[in-house]
Amino acid sequence: MSGTVEGESRPARPEDPCQAREVLGIVGDKWSLLIVRHLSQGPRRFTELKRAVDGISQRMLTVTLRGLERDGILTRTVRNVMPPHVSYELTPMGRTLREATAPLLDWSITHLTHIDAARAAYDARPGTSPA
Repeated sequence: MSGTVEGESRPARPEDPCQAREVLGIVGDKWSLLIVRHLSQGPRRFTELKRAVDGISQRMLTVTLRGLERDGILTRTVRNVMPPHVSYELTPMGRTLREATAPLLDWSITHLTHIDAARAAYDARPGTSPA
């Protein structure tokens, strides 16, 4: 008889929806897609990304870049010069992520003013408060 014993974990299959949810959580966080968007224009140094991604802290940029590198979305290249030159670049898989998410980012930019207006109208209604 096949199956698992209660409390025993089963190996994840590649098509397992839980696996997809984990990946979506990684690339769908607050900063990852913005970083991918900026890297779609070519390799960037840390300071260039920091300036380009409005509101991101140095620590969060570091954490996000490490996560994207770990997941194979970008590569980190260190050139041994003084001072060291570190750049980040999308991998082929990272470029396909950019292609897949470009419509979502474009939609977000297009509808930002409408979303802000809807939030303001909702928050102004009696009995509602911002989350």
